[in-house]
Amino acid sequence: MENESIVFTLFLIFFGAAVIATIALTLRQSLIIAYIAVGILIGPSGFSLIHDAQLIQNIANVGIIFLLFLLGLDLNPKELFRLAGETTLVTGISSITLLMLGYFYSLSFGYSKQEALIIGSALMFSSTIIGLKLIPTTILHHQHTGEIMISVLLLQDIIAIILLLVLEGSAQQTIGWINIGLPLLALPGLVLVTYLIEKYLLIRLIRSFDRIREYIFLLAIGWCLGVAEAAEWLGLSYEIGAFIAGVSIARSPIALFIAESLKPLRDFFLIIFFVTLGANFDLSILHQIWVASLGLILLAVLAKPLLYRLLLRFSKESSGRSTEVAMRLGQMSEFSLLLAVLAAEMHLIRDQVSFLIQFSALISFMISSTYVVMKYPTPIALSDKLRRD
Repeated sequence: MENESIVFTLFLIFFGAAVIATIALTLRQSLIIAYIAVGILIGPSGFSLIHDAQLIQNIANVGIIFLLFLLGLDLNPKELFRLAGETTLVTGISSITLLMLGYFYSLSFGYSKQEALIIGSALMFSSTIIGLKLIPTTILHHQHTGEIMISVLLLQDIIAIILLLVLEGSAQQTIGWINIGLPLLALPGLVLVTYLIEKYLLIRLIRSFDRIREYIFLLAIGWCLGVAEAAEWLGLSYEIGAFIAGVSIARSPIALFIAESLKPLRDFFLIIFFVTLGANFDLSILHQIWVASLGLILLAVLAKPLLYRLLLRFSKESSGRSTEVAMRLGQMSEFSLLLAVLAAEMHLIRDQVSFLIQFSALISFMISSTYVVMKYPTPIALSDKLRRD
């Protein structure tokens, strides 16, 4: 189609997702794989039903914003600091180790030092979307498992955001600390303003109209997107703004209702997000990078879980929980994809290197999510024994 309407695009996404998801569930595969497969089929590398995947990219990104908002809703500020403190060492050591592994591995394939650093950086992070989407919340064991994962992923997200700020600053012709420092200084300011608005205005509105569920739903969405937009304007990101918005009202007694109300909306946009990832596949240059990508994928799905398990055992977590958390974190991240795209746009890496990172990340998503669904309790497991909400 020359001019694709948004209605036709959404039809392709959700009708295709329904069909492929049925096949995936029959074969006991993760739904995430089905969504990515739909993107490949309808995108430029498939039947070219969608010629420009950017048509739905911005819509898809809303799913990540809502995901981070819901993540923040589950974390009381006091609990947030406790969790971050418990896993700082695990996250720090794992990040440095994975950066070095990716860096030296990439150098062995002849990539430049700059390209190797970016590939190593992309390997550091695990997927917040996959990690949270596949963790059950109704069992005490998995509530603690979820806490560990959330704290690790949260610290990784903070590192990723700082890295993206550094990356954007390095693209400036005049590189100075002001390019990086201003957004970092804006972060505590945004947190303070958000706290004051929540304390003196938002919480009063919630208490006054908590019986009108439609109003609370609208207020939550407005608050989430408002703080996200403010964060973007300050040079941070929509995602970190949404997370701050969620944390700010986590202590409200109505936070649980808000979280449950927004889950269907989050899932709507996340389906589009994963389909978009598949649609952005450029299979025409796969032959150039498949050997290098194979090793990078193995580092993500094998070496990374082994490293996490060792560090968690060192932190005195039980063997079973350490193994489960490690396997749930055994993939690359949506931040890896964003890093690859931005670095290519800034001409810091070649398009071939960008595609290497993107392809490796997506395959790691598929392998990791499939293993977790088959091995551990998740909300989408087919087995009654493993299915948990």
